[in-house]
Amino acid sequence: MKITIIGTGYVGLVTGACLAELGNNVVCLDIDEKKIAILNGGGIPIHEPGLDVIVANNRANGRLRFTTDVAASVEHGDVQFIAVGTPPDEDGSADLQYVLAAARNIGKTMRGFKVVIDKSTVPVGTADKVAKVIAAELKLRDAGGECGFSVVSNPEFLKEGAAVEDFMRPDRIVIGNHNDVSGLRAQAIMKQLYAPFNRNHERTFWMDVRSAEFTKYAANAMLATRISFMNELANLADRVGVDIEAVRHGIGSDPRIGHSFLYAGCGYGGSCFPKDVQALERTAREYDQNLLILRAVEEVNQQQKQVLGQKVIARFGADLTGLHFAVWGLAFKPNTDDMRAASSRVLLGELLSRGATVTVHDPVAMKEAARVFALDFAEAPEQLARISYSALPMDATVNANALIIVTEWKTYRSPDFEQLKSNLTSSVIFDGRNLFDPQDMTRLGIEYHGIGRSVLTHVE
Repeated sequence: MKITIIGTGYVGLVTGACLAELGNNVVCLDIDEKKIAILNGGGIPIHEPGLDVIVANNRANGRLRFTTDVAASVEHGDVQFIAVGTPPDEDGSADLQYVLAAARNIGKTMRGFKVVIDKSTVPVGTADKVAKVIAAELKLRDAGGECGFSVVSNPEFLKEGAAVEDFMRPDRIVIGNHNDVSGLRAQAIMKQLYAPFNRNHERTFWMDVRSAEFTKYAANAMLATRISFMNELANLADRVGVDIEAVRHGIGSDPRIGHSFLYAGCGYGGSCFPKDVQALERTAREYDQNLLILRAVEEVNQQQKQVLGQKVIARFGADLTGLHFAVWGLAFKPNTDDMRAASSRVLLGELLSRGATVTVHDPVAMKEAARVFALDFAEAPEQLARISYSALPMDATVNANALIIVTEWKTYRSPDFEQLKSNLTSSVIFDGRNLFDPQDMTRLGIEYHGIGRSVLTHVE
């Protein structure tokens, strides 16, 4: 099939590369000339395991191309995926300007029937807006009679760091389409497009367009809720002398609950959960409804990002002048370089504002972190100057008063603890992801501060 992907971010690039891998002829469009130049030069603008190989192979065989030519990309694809960004607006709602601009460009230049697929995470009712924009452009051209189209909602469920695997082996494919002549024609095309994924068993869930749009937000809101729920319980566990890891195993064994997304930590981040929770709340307010649970989820998460800093202050005092800390992990999660809404940004802001110096390490996010920190501390250059970067995690701990773990990279799970103790001026670890066992740390002579794991220090 001939497919056009509009937008080459995480969703667009992964979608385009994986569909090309399945034998489709894919053109990826982006108005960012620098990004397209990187892709055409053999580079990858994001870190996503396995993506570079798929992109390289399909560029070489001609099934995957990158362009900034809007007209040529619209002409190419019978199927047009809109996979552009939907950043949060000032009021928390999803900013649809890029989605509607893509729709406008399709309407301006399309010829023949097109299936227009909303792949971006968009609020309920966006497909209707996309259809109106395309129809308006066709009317201006007086081309409505020769150019039919149908707008389909096909939300993505890709996890950063495992996006290629998620696309190629999906647990579900959600498609919302209209039950009219054009919609049924689009349904047949979508069945053909996703046929390779349904050979063993049917993974596609068909529904109306608005329900499909809502499903994406509902899924992310549920996962965010589980995270904030466990974080709130972990904070209480610290007070009452409970090991939240034992609790996690105890409740996760219940099949009605399960183990996923029950890990206590220092807050969620990234491009999806924070903005999608806000966008769903905003949608509710438009319909005069308050989503009280989601408001609490967001508030808990914002507070949770401050927990590590609060633990450091409780141990070392409010004035951290003259103290030095090692920070392991900067990206919001492992296997990505994404720094959006990362907990490390909140932690460094707290430490540096109180006079500390820090040496940081992350396996892949150092370059992106340096860019982001330059923006975060643009008005406080003296604080920015107190950040140093280490190529190796153990080197970052030399002469540090304590180690603080923010991101649960596998490379941090089994360090040389004797070397670590030798490097640190005081054997203190603040573990924001509960990588280590408190009893093991006690036996090693390490003062350990986890999240919801203070059972050994609780005194009646």
